[in-house]
Amino acid sequence: MNKNSRPALDVGDIVEAAAGRGRGRKFLVVEKIDHEYVRVSDGDTRKLGRAKLKKNLHLRRITHIDDTDFLTAPGGTADSEIRKILDKYNNKEV
Repeated sequence: MNKNSRPALDVGDIVEAAAGRGRGRKFLVVEKIDHEYVRVSDGDTRKLGRAKLKKNLHLRRITHIDDTDFLTAPGGTADSEIRKILDKYNNKEV
């Protein structure tokens, strides 16, 4: 593995943007596109319905949550769940 490659991200990973306008913001990986790209959401400005496409190289993995069933649950509560999860990490320095 060279110095520019990072382990592949997966659904449920909490990440921090390491590049771009969103640098320093926390997101939840909501979809894995391939080994190079994922879609991320913060439940607020980037809601689940319009999750942002990001390169794995531009994200830094913080931790992983196992229970991601809320992402596919009916009723539209996924965005509030994402916000609740990320609130735990937004006030911490990682």
